[in-house]
Amino acid sequence: MILDLIANVNGAINGVVWGIPMLVLIIGTGIYLTVRTKFFQLTRAGHVGENTIGGVFKKGHSVKNSSEKASISQFQALCTALAATIGVGNIAGVAAAIAAGGPGTIFWMWLSAFFGMMTNYSENVLGIYYRRKNSHGEWCGGAMYYLRDGLGSKNGCSVIGKVLAVLFSLFCILASFGIGNMSQVNTISSNITSVFKIEALNRTLMFGSTEINLYALIVGIVLMILAGLVVVGGIKRIAQVTEKIVPFMACAYILGALVIFIINIGKIGEVFTSIFSFAFGFRALGGAAIGLAVKNAVTWGFKRGVFSNEAGLGSSVMVHSASNVVEPVKQGMWGIFEVFADTIVVCTLTAFSILSTGLIDLHTGEMLSANEQTALVSEAFGTVFNFGSVNVGGIFIAIAVLLFAFSTVLGWSYYGTKAWEFLFGTKATIIYKVVFVVFIVFGATMNLDLAWDISDTFNGLMALPNLIGVLVLSGTVIKITNNYVARIFKGSKEKPMISAFEDIQKEQEIKLAQEQD
Repeated sequence: MILDLIANVNGAINGVVWGIPMLVLIIGTGIYLTVRTKFFQLTRAGHVGENTIGGVFKKGHSVKNSSEKASISQFQALCTALAATIGVGNIAGVAAAIAAGGPGTIFWMWLSAFFGMMTNYSENVLGIYYRRKNSHGEWCGGAMYYLRDGLGSKNGCSVIGKVLAVLFSLFCILASFGIGNMSQVNTISSNITSVFKIEALNRTLMFGSTEINLYALIVGIVLMILAGLVVVGGIKRIAQVTEKIVPFMACAYILGALVIFIINIGKIGEVFTSIFSFAFGFRALGGAAIGLAVKNAVTWGFKRGVFSNEAGLGSSVMVHSASNVVEPVKQGMWGIFEVFADTIVVCTLTAFSILSTGLIDLHTGEMLSANEQTALVSEAFGTVFNFGSVNVGGIFIAIAVLLFAFSTVLGWSYYGTKAWEFLFGTKATIIYKVVFVVFIVFGATMNLDLAWDISDTFNGLMALPNLIGVLVLSGTVIKITNNYVARIFKGSKEKPMISAFEDIQKEQEIKLAQEQD
């Protein structure tokens, strides 16, 4: 009875949080910032590439190294952010979107990513501009800081800035236990126990009136130990692990998807025609059918696009703020690349794998497979990577989900830690870390349908205070961007805008001068 009531209340709130108005607000913010920055993600695309992923391949480039003991490099910040964003959403989320909204959802996912690039850019710029250092010498930034110190500095906004900062932190902590922990671990456990069957472990244990699968319990304990070794070590250890896991898992998954792309390259025209046709309802019959088809494609495309790259939620800015970068715009550019890599690259390859392998009728949009979400992607990979009775594709996806979801747990552990630190102080973060790690076992062994739905709601609720802050402070983003463009591209000698705080501004100006010598 109580669970039903909670489910009904959460369903009503979730319908608003992830409904059309919220999606319009998130996408609208991206459009607004794109226009105000004069389409920075397009007009400065070459500069963005050169100063982000391009810097990784340049010997001695500062993006890979950090001279500060308590901070991480720009590349490590990206890897930790991608660890949290490249997850189950890029596999199961894309499959769910196509199943619910048809092939056309991919176009609207691309569009959400294009505008989301500037939302993520703006979050990172504000994160660096309003960040501070804690008692351990670590950089601390994120929506809670620019809400309190940025929005709060506006006339009459001191209280509302502090309230929104606290609300954002609370929503972040709650979301970290659900969508950033238990739901991810539950996905790992389900995949491992179903793909790698071990009958001797497939036994039920009784704890009071609660039934727990032994296999799932063992998986949960192993994951708890592995995560504990990383999470308790703080951002430096998380970054060191994600710096190795993320490039490996992303490259392995992209390579597997590219094999499918090359094998089915003859279908590229048919696949992309299907995506654009269904995006605008050209293949639906009748006016009402066209309207419904387009609505479904737009809604699911935008929803899964935002869910995948998290632009507008204010999550990844917390780890980007821990970077050793000096210029806010430079870390903002990593935000652009983050959304590009997550949605334009990984999600597109997942979509092509599904659409090109005969699991969906590209003329009618009808599902030809009974599988859903992760299983649908496993089937798609299995059409190519299938050797006799061994479904190598299914095993590959199971391993990919394990790495994607586990890295998401590591990334979200940091988000929750920084939100906890904002509310309760640096010394209290060990409490959060221990509780977070223990909850991994619960995630592996429990039925989490309701928990997933509730955490999805809290994840969406993070966007409300964050977007208010980003919109109100958009003028600051524009000033910082114009200042950077004037200095870098037009040779202006004006003073760089690095920090909202004079002491940090002076300290970072000296560091910037040293970098330019």
